[in-house]
Amino acid sequence: MMQTPLSKSPEPLSPAALSISPVPAEIAPDGTSLTPEQQRELRAYLEQGLPLSPRPYQEIAARLNTCETEVIKQIRHWQQQNLIRRLGLVVKHRQLGYCANAMVVWDIKDQDINHIAGQLSARPEVSLCYQRPRRLPHWRYNLFCMIHGKDREAVLKQINLLTRELKLDHINKDVLFSYKAFKQQGARYSQRKQVDERA
Repeated sequence: MMQTPLSKSPEPLSPAALSISPVPAEIAPDGTSLTPEQQRELRAYLEQGLPLSPRPYQEIAARLNTCETEVIKQIRHWQQQNLIRRLGLVVKHRQLGYCANAMVVWDIKDQDINHIAGQLSARPEVSLCYQRPRRLPHWRYNLFCMIHGKDREAVLKQINLLTRELKLDHINKDVLFSYKAFKQQGARYSQRKQVDERA
């Protein structure tokens, strides 16, 4: 069964914050002259992440042997088709010193889940909040939220505070801290695993 997102994921930083040009709105999604092979390669490049340069679309265009305008047209076209919903950042929080990462799992009554998920999602310390099915009899939890911090005790204090302030003390929950990050990346959809070597 698919997970059901109920709320927010962290808002992506503005492309301007990294000096990366956003896709200009003035370019109309009126088709593109990219070949099917170029389109496949473009998808693969986007999945790997935009180059950290002032003109990332121009850099990708050079790799595709086309122009920046055609790359932007294609991205706009995919956005219009809802094939691309947004371009965001995958933040490597451990590298920023956020090593106390807690998944709080809650056993919420089904009729209360939307209300409580909305409350948790509104909290600034909660970066993700989503519903997943229970796996009875072994796993009774159905609502998950993530809280990141630099110190384990500080994160536990945040969890206790939000539990008290939202009056959730009566709800069964567990706190699962991660110990090691094996993989963190954006979604992958291309069949080609890699289109270039990045040192």
